Amino acid sequence: MSGRRGLVEDEAEEVDGGPGLAYMPFVVMDDLLDKLKLLNYDKEFIIEHKMKPLNRHYFAIPTNPGEQFYLFTSLAAWLICKAGRQMEPPQEYDDPNSTVSSILDHLRQLGVTVDFPPSKLKAGCGEHAIFVLDRLADFALKNSNFVWKKPTYPVEDTGGDGGEVEDESELTLDKVEEEMMAEYEEQEEEEEENILHMNDLKDLNKQKEGEAWPEEILHSTTTQEEWKLELERVLPQLKVTIRSDTRDWRSHIEQMHEHREKINETLTFTDKQLDSLHSEITRSLEKIGSREKYLNSQLEPLLLEYRNLQNVAAESREQYRQASGKLVEKSHELAQISDELDRVKHEMEERGSSMTDGSECQCLSSLSQCP
Repeated sequence: MSGRRGLVEDEAEEVDGGPGLAYMPFVVMDDLLDKLKLLNYDKEFIIEHKMKPLNRHYFAIPTNPGEQFYLFTSLAAWLICKAGRQMEPPQEYDDPNSTVSSILDHLRQLGVTVDFPPSKLKAGCGEHAIFVLDRLADFALKNSNFVWKKPTYPVEDTGGDGGEVEDESELTLDKVEEEMMAEYEEQEEEEEENILHMNDLKDLNKQKEGEAWPEEILHSTTTQEEWKLELERVLPQLKVTIRSDTRDWRSHIEQMHEHREKINETLTFTDKQLDSLHSEITRSLEKIGSREKYLNSQLEPLLLEYRNLQNVAAESREQYRQASGKLVEKSHELAQISDELDRVKHEMEERGSSMTDGSECQCLSSLSQCP
């Protein structure tokens, strides 16, 4: 029940905090590194302790516990000193429990509530270590009278007198579209002006009566050389260059078509290879299945014989076990009979010796009684 309760609590925390809660240590570590740079730690801390500069995920990912714990305690002691308090830098052979307790005591004295056990800081990394360093960095910045300035937004250049003068011969797609729209509007206005009304016809007749129409076609008097000279003079002004905007989707159409053609070519070639590979695998599986069936048909009588022999061997082992048990019983009986026989022999020897001793005594007494 306790394990299930813990699982439910973890799921509740995940729902409350969201799926991005696991990445918060990386965000806080990034802000911590910016605060350390504002405190000039690369000159006052890194050079003094002869260490490598921290990366943006150093305390967020466990890599080397001993090195991370030493750097964590050293950096915490340095931040505590920058916050206006006194703490000696830890040594390599100091007790980690006392060092962590000292850091947490200074943090509590600065007014920060610590609701996690000190053992969470022994790894030298993780969200709790980053939390301690981040709060100490805040107090260090506050002690150094650092104030965040308001952000200054860049002023957009409207192309006025103070801005840079753009090259008139260089156009962008936006300018081309604006010019096209302007020409279209001018054409519409001209078409509206060219519409004739009744009053316009009267004015046109008056003009025809007063002015004479030319009888012959007008021809230009400009020579070919003058035309070429004028063309050379005006040619630099007629050069139009369009700057491609990478944000415009039209600049990537050709590239998209090229990629699509390459993908289609590669896909057809890959489909052929996959089809051939599929056919080869299918044939191999069919061969393996047929060979398996053949082996099963050939080995089936041998397997039956092997099973029969296993049964016979099992029966023989059972008979051997029973015979071994009877042999052991007979051995015990033989030992008991041998012991009984030895006892009887010993008693017979004792009786024989006692009988010989009694006969000798009788002989001696009879000899002593003779005159």
